[in-house]
Amino acid sequence: MENPMRKKVLRVLFISLLLDLISFTFILPLFPQLLEFYRNIETQSSSNVLSRILAGLNAYKNSFSKPISARYDIVLLGGALGSLFSLCQAIASPVIGRLSDKYGRRTALLWSMVGNIASVMLWCVAVDFRTFLASRIVGGLSEGNIQLALAIATDISTDEQRGRTMAMVGACFSIAFTFGPALGAALSQMTTVAANPFATAAGFSLFLIVTETIYLYVALPETHPRSTSTANGGSATTKKPVPEAESKRTNSRLLLNLTHFSFILFFSGMEFSLPFMTYDLFSYESKQSGRLLGFIGLIASLFQGGVTRRMHPLRVVQTGVISCAFAFFILGRLTTERELYVAATLLAITSSTVVTGLNSLSSFEASRSDRGEKLGDHRSFGQIGRALGPLIFCSLYWWAGRDVAYFIGGTGMVAVAGLVFAGLKPPVGLVVGKKRAAVTEGTKTNGSVQKH
Repeated sequence: MENPMRKKVLRVLFISLLLDLISFTFILPLFPQLLEFYRNIETQSSSNVLSRILAGLNAYKNSFSKPISARYDIVLLGGALGSLFSLCQAIASPVIGRLSDKYGRRTALLWSMVGNIASVMLWCVAVDFRTFLASRIVGGLSEGNIQLALAIATDISTDEQRGRTMAMVGACFSIAFTFGPALGAALSQMTTVAANPFATAAGFSLFLIVTETIYLYVALPETHPRSTSTANGGSATTKKPVPEAESKRTNSRLLLNLTHFSFILFFSGMEFSLPFMTYDLFSYESKQSGRLLGFIGLIASLFQGGVTRRMHPLRVVQTGVISCAFAFFILGRLTTERELYVAATLLAITSSTVVTGLNSLSSFEASRSDRGEKLGDHRSFGQIGRALGPLIFCSLYWWAGRDVAYFIGGTGMVAVAGLVFAGLKPPVGLVVGKKRAAVTEGTKTNGSVQKH
């Protein structure tokens, strides 16, 4: 029977993550217009922050032998901000995880939400680029929602439930990335403050974040209470919802973290290069690019809900990295939009599997007392990869060309697959494929049910 505590917490996590991720994805389709707005009002002077950043990006761009159109200045600036945001997350994630181990998940999450609110408030009043840049830095340093949601989901799940729970968290990503950008784009058409044309979208994002914070404060119980605590604002419990036996470690945390870093390094670089490639090959504008991203999000959502949640986490990771390797090789050689959408389907499968599976495997290698710290370290490795991937891959794209860049990317993903297949093992207590059927049959024959 499903634990009532678990059902309650999963419901709260699902709703709060949707609110959080939809708010987070609002800004993604707005970046080109938003950064163009700041460029148009600030580049008359060479002494401000934006002018100095653009000068540095142009010096970098002009170092390539292959000319890069000025059309991509805004895309490069968006990529630089994305790398900065990821770098801030890489710094903050281990700290947030340790604080959640010491003071409780709920407490750490609520403080993280305070930082998120401050970040979006800065965006609401960002009439200059410097304020907007500050909002991204504050947001990156305070964004602990995802890793804390993973830690909470692990706190309330048995070994057998963990893969399905992680898939639920992954499904929130897919749903949010399917609908959030479209909603953000629609809101950007409504101008309520002349000095900040994007204040409407920012204001609605703030509304969602504040709503999420209040909901978490009221509805989320503590799943990792402090040993000396007896209360939690009227909503916590000092009883651990899922008894946890000490389990034997099966995978090196370092190997899991390096696998996460390596995968995200290649995958994020490819993601960032897609707008350049689709524009060069098919003259895609934002509308066509949005349709492509929506297609990937929809397929990922369906795969998360129908397949990923039913698979063993190791099989989930294996499926995703193989799918990604094939996608790389197709992207390097494609000439038609049909081939592009074949690659997009493979990328959707990748998006719905690899990170979800790695998070699940990583959760097995952490005890209750240090789970926040270990999952924070794991996320930090991924964010370092996300900070470096676009810079490295796009440099390769312009220096050596599309064919070479995607071939090297595909080869790198094959190497990641080698790490996964040769180095990672199923956690103790979980079995894969035919072994699962054999174990189940054996327990029935013995007339007993074995708990792992």
